[in-house]
Amino acid sequence: MRLNKFLSGYGICSRRVADRYIDEKRVTVNGTVAVMGQQVDPEKDEICLDGKRIENRPERIVIAYNKPAGVVCSTVSQGREKNDIVSVLGLDIRVFPVGRLDKDSTGLILLTNDGDLSDRVLRSENGHEKEYLVRTDADLSDDELHSIAAGGIALEENRKTKPCRIERLEPRKYDVILTEGMNRQIRKVCGYFGKEVLYLHRIRFMNIKLDGLKEGEYRFLSKEETDGLYSLI
Repeated sequence: MRLNKFLSGYGICSRRVADRYIDEKRVTVNGTVAVMGQQVDPEKDEICLDGKRIENRPERIVIAYNKPAGVVCSTVSQGREKNDIVSVLGLDIRVFPVGRLDKDSTGLILLTNDGDLSDRVLRSENGHEKEYLVRTDADLSDDELHSIAAGGIALEENRKTKPCRIERLEPRKYDVILTEGMNRQIRKVCGYFGKEVLYLHRIRFMNIKLDGLKEGEYRFLSKEETDGLYSLI
């Protein structure tokens, strides 16, 4: 198998991060610095990251975490602040976040040691749903809601938003369901119409819901939840 797939499958990181480790010459195969796209045999090759051999595929772990504002979805500390998600959780197992919620946003984010799960979930073409509660500083008009739902808003060069579902729950408060993950998409879309997002809270990620999980708390997914998640990818 390809080396980056091996690293992600063994819970080291996602494939994208694996490529970065390889590019930084932190990975060796049988004592030789690895190269991008290299094929490996997990049964025969000695594969090391930062000089430490990788062996024994870990049990797959998926965690649901209700992220507070101020926590950064990174595995690396941000300057002097220990506000990266791994430091905040203080787990003694190696996990990393599946995707991101920006620093000011709150709610459900998954963490896992299964890089393959992360890669499959985050592929935009798979259309996996993520649901949010959103509050803005001014009400979006019916026409603006229709435009957001229809998609086609150019937020990035050569990329437009896909259709989504958005429902007004009360003035300035909405339920939004996305099937893609453009950076700060909801904030940018609202900004496109001159509205500022005051509150953005994710309540569902595919089949996984917060289900009463309090802010700052986490839980390991049940077997039923995990099986359902893997069946969707």
